[in-house]
Amino acid sequence: MAGIKDVATAAGVSVATVSRVLNGHPSVSADARTRVLAAVEELGYRPNAVARSLRTDQTHTLGLVISDVLNPYFTELARSVEEEARALGYSVIIGNADERPELQDHHVRNLLDRRIDGLLVSPTDGGSPLMLDAARAGTPMVFVDRWIPGVDVPVVRADGRAAVRDLVAHLYALGHRRLAIIAGPAATTTGSERVEAFRAALAEHGLSLPDAYTGQGDFQAESGRRVTEGFLDLAEPPEVVFAADNLMALGALDAVRARGLRVPDDIALAAFDDIPWFVHTDPPVTAIAQPTGELGRAAVRALVDRIEGREPRSVTLPARLVVRRSCGEPAAPSDIPAPSPSPAQRSTS
Repeated sequence: MAGIKDVATAAGVSVATVSRVLNGHPSVSADARTRVLAAVEELGYRPNAVARSLRTDQTHTLGLVISDVLNPYFTELARSVEEEARALGYSVIIGNADERPELQDHHVRNLLDRRIDGLLVSPTDGGSPLMLDAARAGTPMVFVDRWIPGVDVPVVRADGRAAVRDLVAHLYALGHRRLAIIAGPAATTTGSERVEAFRAALAEHGLSLPDAYTGQGDFQAESGRRVTEGFLDLAEPPEVVFAADNLMALGALDAVRARGLRVPDDIALAAFDDIPWFVHTDPPVTAIAQPTGELGRAAVRALVDRIEGREPRSVTLPARLVVRRSCGEPAAPSDIPAPSPSPAQRSTS
Protein backbone atom coordinates (compact mmCIF):
# COMPACT_ATOMS: atom_id res chain seq x y z
CA MET A 1 0.00 0.00 0.00
CA ALA A 2 1.38 3.39 -0.99
CA GLY A 3 2.50 5.78 1.74
CA ILE A 4 2.87 9.53 1.91
CA LYS A 5 6.55 9.30 0.97
CA ASP A 6 5.61 7.43 -2.23
CA VAL A 7 3.18 10.21 -3.11
CA ALA A 8 5.85 12.86 -2.48
CA THR A 9 8.34 11.02 -4.71
CA ALA A 10 5.82 10.54 -7.53
CA ALA A 11 4.78 14.20 -7.39
CA GLY A 12 8.34 15.52 -7.06
CA VAL A 13 7.58 17.44 -3.86
CA SER A 14 8.34 17.16 -0.17
CA VAL A 15 6.33 15.11 2.32
CA ALA A 16 5.38 18.39 3.99
CA THR A 17 3.90 19.68 0.74
CA VAL A 18 1.84 16.51 0.35
CA SER A 19 0.57 16.95 3.90
CA ARG A 20 -0.39 20.56 3.25
CA VAL A 21 -2.30 19.60 0.09
CA LEU A 22 -4.20 16.81 1.86
CA ASN A 23 -5.13 19.12 4.73
CA GLY A 24 -6.31 21.90 2.44
CA HIS A 25 -3.57 24.37 3.39
CA PRO A 26 -3.65 27.45 1.13
CA SER A 27 0.14 27.95 0.89
CA VAL A 28 0.65 25.45 -1.95
CA SER A 29 1.04 26.38 -5.60
CA ALA A 30 -1.61 25.25 -8.06
CA ASP A 31 0.98 23.22 -9.98
CA ALA A 32 2.17 21.35 -6.88
CA ARG A 33 -1.40 20.72 -5.76
CA THR A 34 -2.28 19.26 -9.17
CA ARG A 35 0.76 16.95 -9.16
CA VAL A 36 0.08 15.75 -5.61
CA LEU A 37 -3.57 14.99 -6.29
CA ALA A 38 -2.65 13.17 -9.50
CA ALA A 39 -0.12 11.05 -7.59
CA VAL A 40 -2.67 10.30 -4.87
CA GLU A 41 -5.11 9.11 -7.51
CA GLU A 42 -2.54 7.07 -9.43
CA LEU A 43 -1.14 5.33 -6.34
CA GLY A 44 -4.49 4.89 -4.61
CA TYR A 45 -3.14 6.54 -1.47
CA ARG A 46 -5.51 6.81 1.46
CA PRO A 47 -4.47 9.03 4.40
CA ASN A 48 -4.56 7.55 7.88
CA ALA A 49 -7.61 9.27 9.35
CA VAL A 50 -6.61 8.57 12.95
CA ALA A 51 -3.10 9.96 12.55
CA ARG A 52 -4.41 12.98 10.68
CA SER A 53 -6.94 13.73 13.43
CA LEU A 54 -4.15 13.73 16.01
CA ARG A 55 -2.19 16.26 13.95
CA THR A 56 -5.09 18.55 13.07
CA ASP A 57 -7.31 18.05 16.14
CA GLN A 58 -10.11 17.21 13.72
CA THR A 59 -11.67 13.84 12.95
CA HIS A 60 -13.82 14.94 9.99
CA THR A 61 -16.63 13.05 11.70
CA LEU A 62 -20.09 14.29 12.60
CA GLY A 63 -22.46 12.80 15.15
CA LEU A 64 -26.17 12.45 14.44
CA VAL A 65 -28.65 11.53 17.18
CA ILE A 66 -32.10 10.88 15.77
CA SER A 67 -35.29 10.29 17.70
CA ASP A 68 -36.37 6.96 16.18
CA VAL A 69 -34.57 5.07 13.43
CA LEU A 70 -37.73 3.00 12.75
CA ASN A 71 -39.64 6.16 11.83
CA PRO A 72 -39.37 6.53 8.03
CA TYR A 73 -39.11 10.30 8.41
CA PHE A 74 -35.92 10.01 10.47
CA THR A 75 -34.58 7.25 8.24
CA GLU A 76 -34.82 9.58 5.24
CA LEU A 77 -33.37 12.44 7.30
CA ALA A 78 -30.37 10.32 8.30
CA ARG A 79 -29.77 9.30 4.70
CA SER A 80 -29.73 12.90 3.46
CA VAL A 81 -27.41 13.89 6.33
CA GLU A 82 -24.97 11.12 5.45
CA GLU A 83 -25.01 11.97 1.73
CA GLU A 84 -24.39 15.68 2.28
CA ALA A 85 -21.70 15.05 4.89
CA ARG A 86 -19.88 12.67 2.56
CA ALA A 87 -20.00 15.25 -0.22
CA LEU A 88 -18.36 17.77 2.14
CA GLY A 89 -15.64 15.35 3.28
CA TYR A 90 -17.15 14.19 6.56
CA SER A 91 -18.26 10.82 7.92
CA VAL A 92 -21.31 10.36 10.16
CA ILE A 93 -21.85 8.25 13.28
CA ILE A 94 -25.55 7.73 14.03
CA GLY A 95 -27.19 7.11 17.40
CA ASN A 96 -30.85 6.10 17.75
CA ALA A 97 -32.54 7.60 20.83
CA ASP A 98 -35.71 5.53 20.38
CA GLU A 99 -37.67 8.53 21.79
CA ARG A 100 -35.94 7.99 25.17
CA PRO A 101 -34.13 10.96 26.76
CA GLU A 102 -31.71 8.75 28.70
CA LEU A 103 -30.70 6.88 25.54
CA GLN A 104 -30.33 10.17 23.70
CA ASP A 105 -27.86 11.41 26.35
CA HIS A 106 -26.00 8.11 26.22
CA HIS A 107 -25.36 8.59 22.50
CA VAL A 108 -24.45 12.26 22.89
CA ARG A 109 -21.92 11.41 25.61
CA ASN A 110 -20.34 8.63 23.53
CA LEU A 111 -20.12 10.81 20.44
CA LEU A 112 -18.44 13.62 22.35
CA ASP A 113 -15.97 11.10 23.80
CA ARG A 114 -15.11 10.04 20.24
CA ARG A 115 -13.96 13.59 19.50
CA ILE A 116 -16.45 14.24 16.74
CA ASP A 117 -16.14 17.64 15.08
CA GLY A 118 -19.81 18.52 15.46
CA LEU A 119 -23.19 17.21 16.56
CA LEU A 120 -26.63 17.10 14.93
CA VAL A 121 -29.49 16.32 17.32
CA SER A 122 -33.25 15.97 17.12
CA PRO A 123 -33.97 16.31 20.87
CA THR A 124 -36.38 13.88 22.52
CA ASP A 125 -37.24 16.52 25.13
CA GLY A 126 -36.29 20.03 26.14
CA GLY A 127 -34.46 19.39 29.39
CA SER A 128 -31.23 17.49 28.73
CA PRO A 129 -28.53 18.97 31.03
CA LEU A 130 -25.86 17.21 28.97
CA MET A 131 -26.83 18.96 25.74
CA LEU A 132 -27.27 22.27 27.51
CA ASP A 133 -23.74 21.94 28.92
CA ALA A 134 -22.34 20.92 25.54
CA ALA A 135 -23.93 23.92 23.85
CA ARG A 136 -22.66 26.32 26.52
CA ALA A 137 -19.18 24.82 26.21
CA GLY A 138 -19.09 25.78 22.55
CA THR A 139 -19.51 22.33 21.02
CA PRO A 140 -20.46 22.84 17.34
CA MET A 141 -24.09 21.74 17.34
CA VAL A 142 -27.23 22.07 15.23
CA PHE A 143 -30.75 21.05 16.17
CA VAL A 144 -32.70 19.43 13.34
CA ASP A 145 -36.51 18.99 13.21
CA ARG A 146 -36.89 19.61 16.95
CA TRP A 147 -35.10 22.07 19.17
CA ILE A 148 -34.62 23.18 22.78
CA PRO A 149 -36.09 26.66 23.32
CA GLY A 150 -33.70 29.16 24.83
CA VAL A 151 -30.53 27.33 23.75
CA ASP A 152 -28.36 29.38 21.39
CA VAL A 153 -27.92 26.70 18.73
CA PRO A 154 -28.89 26.94 15.03
CA VAL A 155 -32.16 25.14 14.25
CA VAL A 156 -33.04 23.55 10.90
CA ARG A 157 -36.71 22.62 10.77
CA ALA A 158 -39.95 22.67 8.82
CA ASP A 159 -42.76 25.05 9.71
CA GLY A 160 -45.97 23.03 9.49
CA ARG A 161 -48.42 25.65 10.71
CA ALA A 162 -49.54 26.80 7.25
CA ALA A 163 -49.91 23.19 6.11
CA VAL A 164 -52.02 22.34 9.18
CA ARG A 165 -54.18 25.37 8.41
CA ASP A 166 -54.56 24.09 4.83
CA LEU A 167 -55.49 20.64 6.13
CA VAL A 168 -58.21 21.94 8.46
CA ALA A 169 -59.63 24.15 5.68
CA HIS A 170 -59.64 21.10 3.41
CA LEU A 171 -61.45 18.98 6.00
CA TYR A 172 -63.97 21.74 6.67
CA ALA A 173 -64.70 22.05 2.93
CA LEU A 174 -65.38 18.31 2.84
CA GLY A 175 -68.08 18.83 5.51
CA HIS A 176 -66.19 17.52 8.55
CA ARG A 177 -66.84 19.28 11.85
CA ARG A 178 -65.76 16.85 14.56
CA LEU A 179 -61.97 16.76 14.28
CA ALA A 180 -59.66 15.01 16.75
CA ILE A 181 -55.88 14.88 17.10
CA ILE A 182 -53.38 12.29 18.31
CA ALA A 183 -50.72 14.59 19.73
CA GLY A 184 -47.03 13.95 20.13
CA PRO A 185 -45.21 14.35 23.46
CA ALA A 186 -45.76 17.82 24.93
CA ALA A 187 -42.09 17.87 26.00
CA THR A 188 -41.04 18.04 22.34
CA THR A 189 -41.34 21.22 20.32
CA THR A 190 -42.95 19.40 17.40
CA GLY A 191 -45.45 17.73 19.71
CA SER A 192 -46.66 20.98 21.26
CA GLU A 193 -46.44 23.05 18.08
CA ARG A 194 -48.64 20.74 16.00
CA VAL A 195 -51.41 20.67 18.62
CA GLU A 196 -51.42 24.46 18.89
CA ALA A 197 -51.43 24.84 15.11
CA PHE A 198 -54.37 22.43 14.87
CA ARG A 199 -56.30 24.22 17.62
CA ALA A 200 -55.70 27.64 16.01
CA ALA A 201 -56.76 26.38 12.58
CA LEU A 202 -59.99 24.96 14.01
CA ALA A 203 -60.76 28.29 15.67
CA GLU A 204 -60.52 30.03 12.29
CA HIS A 205 -63.55 27.98 11.24
CA GLY A 206 -65.45 28.45 14.48
CA LEU A 207 -64.58 24.95 15.71
CA SER A 208 -63.18 23.93 19.09
CA LEU A 209 -60.93 21.08 20.17
CA PRO A 210 -62.64 19.33 23.13
CA ASP A 211 -60.50 17.44 25.63
CA ALA A 212 -62.19 14.22 24.52
CA TYR A 213 -60.86 14.81 21.00
CA THR A 214 -57.27 15.35 22.15
CA GLY A 215 -55.30 12.14 22.69
CA GLN A 216 -51.76 12.03 24.05
CA GLY A 217 -49.40 9.90 21.97
CA ASP A 218 -45.65 9.40 21.94
CA PHE A 219 -44.80 9.32 18.21
CA GLN A 220 -45.03 5.50 18.29
CA ALA A 221 -47.59 3.31 16.48
CA GLU A 222 -48.95 1.68 19.66
CA SER A 223 -49.97 5.05 21.09
CA GLY A 224 -51.82 5.87 17.87
CA ARG A 225 -53.71 2.60 18.17
CA ARG A 226 -54.55 3.18 21.85
CA VAL A 227 -55.74 6.78 21.39
CA THR A 228 -57.87 5.89 18.36
CA GLU A 229 -59.56 3.08 20.26
CA GLY A 230 -60.51 5.66 22.87
CA PHE A 231 -61.93 7.97 20.20
CA LEU A 232 -64.00 5.12 18.75
CA ASP A 233 -65.44 4.30 22.19
CA LEU A 234 -66.92 7.80 22.60
CA ALA A 235 -70.68 8.25 22.43
CA GLU A 236 -70.01 10.69 19.59
CA PRO A 237 -66.74 9.68 17.91
CA PRO A 238 -64.85 12.23 15.81
CA GLU A 239 -65.37 12.32 12.06
CA VAL A 240 -61.63 12.79 11.45
CA VAL A 241 -58.52 11.66 13.32
CA PHE A 242 -55.40 13.73 12.63
CA ALA A 243 -52.25 11.90 13.75
CA ALA A 244 -49.32 14.21 14.49
CA ASP A 245 -46.82 11.79 12.98
CA ASN A 246 -46.77 8.89 10.52
CA LEU A 247 -46.27 6.00 12.97
CA MET A 248 -49.22 7.11 15.10
CA ALA A 249 -51.26 7.32 11.88
CA LEU A 250 -50.43 3.70 11.09
CA GLY A 251 -51.47 2.73 14.61
CA ALA A 252 -54.75 4.62 14.14
CA LEU A 253 -55.35 2.78 10.88
CA ASP A 254 -54.82 -0.56 12.65
CA ALA A 255 -57.35 0.40 15.35
CA VAL A 256 -59.99 1.35 12.79
CA ARG A 257 -59.57 -1.89 10.85
CA ALA A 258 -59.57 -3.98 14.04
CA ARG A 259 -63.12 -2.70 14.68
CA GLY A 260 -64.22 -3.77 11.23
CA LEU A 261 -64.52 -0.13 10.17
CA ARG A 262 -63.31 1.51 6.99
CA VAL A 263 -61.42 4.72 6.22
CA PRO A 264 -62.94 7.12 5.20
CA ASP A 265 -66.47 5.63 5.15
CA ASP A 266 -66.70 5.29 8.94
CA ILE A 267 -63.95 7.67 10.07
CA ALA A 268 -61.45 9.80 8.16
CA LEU A 269 -57.69 9.84 8.79
CA ALA A 270 -54.95 12.38 8.08
CA ALA A 271 -51.31 12.47 9.17
CA PHE A 272 -48.36 14.75 9.72
CA ASP A 273 -45.16 13.46 8.02
CA ASP A 274 -45.89 11.93 4.64
CA ILE A 275 -44.14 8.62 3.91
CA PRO A 276 -43.93 6.45 0.77
CA TRP A 277 -46.20 3.81 2.35
CA PHE A 278 -49.16 6.18 2.41
CA VAL A 279 -49.71 5.95 -1.35
CA HIS A 280 -50.01 2.16 -1.03
CA THR A 281 -52.62 2.04 1.74
CA ASP A 282 -56.31 1.62 0.89
CA PRO A 283 -57.27 4.41 0.66
CA PRO A 284 -54.07 6.45 0.19
CA VAL A 285 -53.55 8.73 3.19
CA THR A 286 -53.89 12.51 3.05
CA ALA A 287 -50.80 13.87 4.80
CA ILE A 288 -48.57 16.84 5.49
CA ALA A 289 -45.18 16.39 3.85
CA GLN A 290 -41.97 17.87 5.19
CA PRO A 291 -38.99 18.61 2.88
CA THR A 292 -36.98 15.94 4.70
CA GLY A 293 -34.05 15.66 2.32
CA GLU A 294 -33.60 19.42 2.18
CA LEU A 295 -33.70 19.61 5.98
CA GLY A 296 -30.94 17.01 6.34
CA ARG A 297 -28.71 18.70 3.79
CA ALA A 298 -29.26 22.16 5.25
CA ALA A 299 -28.48 20.89 8.76
CA VAL A 300 -25.14 19.45 7.63
CA ARG A 301 -24.20 22.67 5.83
CA ALA A 302 -25.04 24.73 8.92
CA LEU A 303 -22.95 22.44 11.13
CA VAL A 304 -19.96 22.43 8.78
CA ASP A 305 -20.12 26.24 8.61
CA ARG A 306 -19.90 26.29 12.40
CA ILE A 307 -17.00 23.81 12.44
CA GLU A 308 -15.03 25.61 9.75
CA GLY A 309 -15.38 29.05 11.30
CA ARG A 310 -18.19 30.47 9.20
CA GLU A 311 -21.36 31.96 10.65
CA PRO A 312 -24.06 29.26 10.70
CA ARG A 313 -27.70 30.20 10.31
CA SER A 314 -31.01 28.67 11.26
CA VAL A 315 -33.19 27.44 8.39
CA THR A 316 -36.97 27.10 8.31
CA LEU A 317 -38.62 25.43 5.33
CA PRO A 318 -42.36 25.11 4.64
CA ALA A 319 -44.28 21.85 4.89
CA ARG A 320 -47.12 21.20 2.43
CA LEU A 321 -50.44 19.39 2.32
CA VAL A 322 -50.68 16.31 0.07
CA VAL A 323 -54.34 15.50 -0.65
CA ARG A 324 -55.22 11.87 -1.30
CA ARG A 325 -58.43 9.95 -0.39
CA SER A 326 -58.45 9.07 3.31
CA CYS A 327 -60.73 11.96 4.30
CA GLY A 328 -63.55 11.38 1.84
CA GLU A 329 -62.02 13.21 -1.08
CA PRO A 330 -63.47 12.44 -4.49
CA ALA A 331 -61.37 9.98 -6.47
CA ALA A 332 -58.92 11.52 -8.92
CA PRO A 333 -59.28 10.49 -12.57
CA SER A 334 -56.25 8.23 -12.22
CA ASP A 335 -57.94 6.42 -9.32
CA ILE A 336 -61.06 5.48 -11.33
CA PRO A 337 -60.78 2.13 -13.17
CA ALA A 338 -61.30 2.35 -16.91
CA PRO A 339 -64.71 0.91 -17.99
CA SER A 340 -64.70 -2.53 -19.50
CA PRO A 341 -65.29 -2.52 -23.26
CA SER A 342 -68.75 -3.52 -24.44
CA PRO A 343 -69.21 -6.72 -26.49
CA ALA A 344 -69.61 -4.57 -29.61
CA GLN A 345 -66.33 -2.77 -28.89
CA ARG A 346 -64.53 -6.05 -28.27
CA SER A 347 -65.79 -7.49 -31.54
CA THR A 348 -64.39 -4.57 -33.53
CA SER A 349 -60.97 -4.52 -31.90
